Amino acid sequence: MDKTGNIDDIDRKILAILMENANTSYTEIAKQLFVSSGTVHVRMTKLKEMGIVTGANLTVDHTKLGYDIVAFLGVFLEKSSLYGDVSERLKKIPEIVSAHYTTGNYGIFVKIFCKDTKHLREVLHDKIQYIPGIQRTETFIALEESINRPLSISREEEEK
Repeated sequence: MDKTGNIDDIDRKILAILMENANTSYTEIAKQLFVSSGTVHVRMTKLKEMGIVTGANLTVDHTKLGYDIVAFLGVFLEKSSLYGDVSERLKKIPEIVSAHYTTGNYGIFVKIFCKDTKHLREVLHDKIQYIPGIQRTETFIALEESINRPLSISREEEEK
């Protein structure tokens, strides 16, 4: 069995539609795929039970809420064994929206939203850089996001 378990092309198409727009109703998906809405419901239940679908997200324009800075932080750890402790402390900082344990120069790579550069400096200085286990950080401010899309999972896309 592969990592995705027993999913077929219909499952992949359902996922692709919902990944593109999580608000699409099961009835609309059923019409697009020429199956019943009950079939879509049963398959979604199966995908949730398998752990493939773990939730749905709302996409928000953070700039319209006053968060004009998107930054990425490369976090240098004193020791890689401190990842778990540092990660738990980072979870408590509301401006941090994602953190990844990485290979390469950084132990952790973090995405953060701030209102302005003053707010970013406060978060870095007052919240992040004093976490035990963090040696130092390197900050990259994003000027523009050019790609933000779901992963293409349908087999039709793979064949192109």
